[in-house]
Amino acid sequence: MQIKDVMTPNPVTVKLDSKISEAAGVLRKFRIGGLPVMEDERVVGVVTETDILSLLETGDISDDLWLPSPLEIIEVPIREFVNWEKTKKALSDIGESPVSEIMSSDVVSIEDCADIEEGAKLMLDEGIARLPVMHNDRLVGIVTRQDIIRGISMKRSKSEEDSD
Repeated sequence: MQIKDVMTPNPVTVKLDSKISEAAGVLRKFRIGGLPVMEDERVVGVVTETDILSLLETGDISDDLWLPSPLEIIEVPIREFVNWEKTKKALSDIGESPVSEIMSSDVVSIEDCADIEEGAKLMLDEGIARLPVMHNDRLVGIVTRQDIIRGISMKRSKSEEDSD
C-alpha cells in the first residue's frame, strides 16, 4: 500500500507570514495537530500544536510547602489576578508573531508513491507525527501516524480476506 492510498489530499496550510494566532485557529477549527507552512507553492516548514505550546513558559513546580499567613490570604487573589493579566498579554503578544518564528524549517517529506512502511520508518526515525506528501515537488497531501496505522490495518484485513 502506498502513501497516496492513506494520505489526506489537499491539506490545510498556512502562509509563511501568517500569525501564530491564525495557525492556532486553523489547528483548532480543523481539529488537526500540524500544518505545512507555504511560501508561494513551496513547503518551507511545518507548525504543530507542540510548537505553539512550547512558547508558553510553565515554570517548575516548587517542592517546598508554602502555608500562607492571614495577610497573604488576602494578597494571593490580587497576585494571581496580576499574573493572569501578564499571562493574557504574553499570549496575545505570542499570537501576533509570524509562524516563521516557531515552525520547523527542516521539512521532512515523503513522495506519494512511497510505501506506507517507508512512511512509518521515516516518522519513527525523525520522531515526527506527520509528513507532507509530495508529487513532483508539489504538496499533494499530508499523512499522519494515524493514517499509517489505518493503512496497516486495512492491508491486514485485505490479506485476511484473501486467505479465506
